[in-house]
Amino acid sequence: MEHNLYHGAFIWVALAFVLLEALYIAFVRKEAYDVRQTAASLGVAVGNTLLRPLTALMVMAVFPFAAQFAPWHLSMTDPWVWISGFIVFEFLYYWMHRVSHTIRWLWASHAVHHSANSFNLPAAVRLGWTNALSGEWMMFLPMVLLGFSPLMVVILLTGNLVYQFFLHTELSPKWGVLEHILNTPAHHRIHHASNTRYLDRNFGGVLIVFDKWFGTFAEDDHSEPVVFGLTTPIHSYNPFVISLREWGRMFGDVMRSKSLGEAAGNLFGRPK
Repeated sequence: MEHNLYHGAFIWVALAFVLLEALYIAFVRKEAYDVRQTAASLGVAVGNTLLRPLTALMVMAVFPFAAQFAPWHLSMTDPWVWISGFIVFEFLYYWMHRVSHTIRWLWASHAVHHSANSFNLPAAVRLGWTNALSGEWMMFLPMVLLGFSPLMVVILLTGNLVYQFFLHTELSPKWGVLEHILNTPAHHRIHHASNTRYLDRNFGGVLIVFDKWFGTFAEDDHSEPVVFGLTTPIHSYNPFVISLREWGRMFGDVMRSKSLGEAAGNLFGRPK
């Protein structure tokens, strides 16, 4: 569902923050900045932008149709509907994000976001090209069937992902007491880690509380350096390789399957 994020004026805000982060790392911290990795992330983002309308068309067709079957329709002018909608959305986002890490068909799209070998703001715009095909957007249908407006779902998703853009940095300090409730850069850097101890942790969007309730929360225990990227790293800077590698690996395993059961496992089992 990342496809709703980068449109309109926000893309210029995002690019400005990417530039500021790069300048700070290069001239204040005096650390090497991987320009090629940033260029690759921006290339992937361009492809995502071009293909985003496909997913938007599917959402615009399916969500209003599903809304007809809701037993009631909650008012978007009621602040309590927005508060409850936010909580329901965050719950569904947590589970959508979690299954995107545990079902290979969904992971083939989501892996693109985890493919950057460094954790910085450009990694936030490294978004998959195949969201329409993978179908994780369907995880938000229950919210529509509960009577929340499809427009509210889109607004909450957009706000959720704009918020998450600013989590993709190592320059932020700890957020104090807010770390107990909100997803923060410190929490999200662990989500992007490929260390075995940190895999499949911190799935929250704005809130981190569902990770704590469902046992998927982790903090940096400083026992080893945090390594970013995929467990099988991508070293290519080609946006097509970055965006399509997991699909190629998955369908390659399907073609080599010796039974229908094995083929189904390669499509819908855990990522490899």
